[in-house]
Amino acid sequence: MADANAVLESKVLSWGRATLGWLGRHQNKLWWLHSLYALLLGVGFMWLGKRNFSYLRVAVFHIGFIWLSSFLLPRWVKHPRLTVKWAARLQLVVNFLNKNLYQQMLFFVLPIYYASATAGSPNMLFVILVALSALLATADIVYDRHLSVRHTATAVFFAFNLFALGSVMLPVVWSVSNTTATRLAGALALLGFLTLSYSAQPWTRRLTRSLTAALVVISLVELGRPFIPPAPLRIASGQVGTDFDRATLQIVGPMTALPAAESLRVYGLTAVQAPLGLQERLQHRWYLNGRLIFASPFYNVVGGREEGFRLWTTCALMNVRQPMTLRLELRTEGGQLVGRTDLKTRRSG
Repeated sequence: MADANAVLESKVLSWGRATLGWLGRHQNKLWWLHSLYALLLGVGFMWLGKRNFSYLRVAVFHIGFIWLSSFLLPRWVKHPRLTVKWAARLQLVVNFLNKNLYQQMLFFVLPIYYASATAGSPNMLFVILVALSALLATADIVYDRHLSVRHTATAVFFAFNLFALGSVMLPVVWSVSNTTATRLAGALALLGFLTLSYSAQPWTRRLTRSLTAALVVISLVELGRPFIPPAPLRIASGQVGTDFDRATLQIVGPMTALPAAESLRVYGLTAVQAPLGLQERLQHRWYLNGRLIFASPFYNVVGGREEGFRLWTTCALMNVRQPMTLRLELRTEGGQLVGRTDLKTRRSG
């Protein structure tokens, strides 16, 4: 009986060693398969992000866990009682959890940003950055072996994702304006970067590093706001016509092309969707061949309606000739483009 147990134990140990060896030889392929699975799971969160904004409230706990674990991990792995092997295992577990939380949040906000971006405008660049960040969170090998082992890279990655999440979450959850949301999200991103990039340097270097980071973040937020979609705001529809019915709030004589004329008065109407609430100041800006010809005052928009808010203005055009393009833009007080409508002059003959 003892001999049988010894044989069985030997077979189990041999099978275990063979399994571990196979996993070691093929770990890269398995990680890439897991990355593909994470990408497919992200598609599901994109579907959810298009239909239900309430998940943003839960994301506060996600980002909190990522910050706390990223802040404590460098101290844990350097603990004298922790062996190198167990430190590597702890790093792997924390990375696995953080990657999954990043994936959920980023893939969730990606369609929200995409819906608020305007095709062909600079704010599509921010959507691309969020998409690249989400893809990076699914690339296990890149994240584990390159990103997570560098404090500065980890801090920059966290700060950008915190800014992207905060810029959406603050208008939705607390109904603050997009301009205020970007500034608050920038402040949180700066705090996150400084806490995660901490190093044992003299206080003068840490102060210089902090002031430099603050200057960079303030500059990026204030000067780069036109590159950020005003999520979750988006234009439901935009029209330009020859008149406007104030009783029904409808455009009269909607135009599909701009007629040549010595003088012409046009009316513009934009319907803005603001799910789950809104507090913003919006402005119409009229351009003719890229030249600003009229900017309306900023109008306060407060509340929240799924069918959208209607904002209308009128503009007088002079000496309309071919070829010309009339553009009506809707912008926030902070300069973020909500949407636009273009009309080209009608071809003769």
